[in-house]
Amino acid sequence: MKRLVSLLLIVGSVLTTINVHAQFKSVPSAVTDAFKEKYPHATNVKWSAGLQASTATFMMDGDEYTARYGNKGEWQNSTRKISQDALPAAVKDGLSKSKYGGTEWKVKTVTERFLPGNANRYVIYIEKSDLQKKNLTFTSKGKLVKDAITI
Repeated sequence: MKRLVSLLLIVGSVLTTINVHAQFKSVPSAVTDAFKEKYPHATNVKWSAGLQASTATFMMDGDEYTARYGNKGEWQNSTRKISQDALPAAVKDGLSKSKYGGTEWKVKTVTERFLPGNANRYVIYIEKSDLQKKNLTFTSKGKLVKDAITI
């Protein structure tokens, strides 16, 4: 019995100290080809492949982007973090006129999301307290289209 416990402890400690970087599957060539066509100037590209989509994180023009592709190479969206000052005037106005525009809600991060058909969205992560946090999604014209509670 002591040998079994000792063996289990040794195996457990070995497994917890090994750093494993495994992907469930490789990124399809249709995805990498579509990415190279859309972002020919991307650098430092890192891929992760899931069951239904692949995601590339990369640098371009000094900004970090994330792009998501379906497994057949169809581009789904891309994102990049921007400053609150970089928001379009219509989005700033939409935020200030919303119920979250007061001084009690603080903007923490802003993400610009690029969608097919040139339909950009702006996701603004705001906090009122440790328990009150939201992701607000605005169109480029400043319309609030989604108000999601987050953790």
